[in-house]
Amino acid sequence: MELPCRHTSPQVLRALVFGAIALALWVVPTVQQALAPAASPALAPDVCVVAPPTPYDPALGQPLAAPRAVPADARCPVCGMYPARSPDWAAQVIFAHGDAQFFDSPLSLFMYLQDVGRYTRGHRADEIVASYVTDVDSGRWISASSAIYVHGSSAMGPMRAGNLPAFAEAVAAQRFASARGGVLLRASDIGPDLLQRLSGGISHRH
Repeated sequence: MELPCRHTSPQVLRALVFGAIALALWVVPTVQQALAPAASPALAPDVCVVAPPTPYDPALGQPLAAPRAVPADARCPVCGMYPARSPDWAAQVIFAHGDAQFFDSPLSLFMYLQDVGRYTRGHRADEIVASYVTDVDSGRWISASSAIYVHGSSAMGPMRAGNLPAFAEAVAAQRFASARGGVLLRASDIGPDLLQRLSGGISHRH
């Protein structure tokens, strides 16, 4: 005996089609969301260690352009270190309006002089009236422009690199180089190419 063929009405077919479409629109995004990799946490922005200049204090009773003691809380604007913790290597510059910046080494000082505005906003190289480095032999401040530097010695500065130890006299610098290696340089010999090679391991703060 042949069973009668059942026919589905057009209304029912339309309802089934629309239902299937709705189900697909809900299921697919849900599955995609479940399979998607977890979002990575937002990375914190780079931290810039700000090393503001130290203003001139008339109460010190010394000429504005004279070298100053390194404040314990002063930070090197190039690398962020505390120069007071490495007094044998410290350096400084003084601006015409009295501000001073302190550095952990002669190397950082010369890097700073290449681009003053990068490290101290609102200041320019032509505003600097004095710059000093520490004499290795005596520990006294000496003019950075007239000092003799030793490049390529075994002496490692605060950044564990050749930070250009400075001397007041060429004889003392040569004696040091004979014992520790290296060649003598004047400030005018220390240019961008040499600084780029020496600063390869330094993490700049700006």
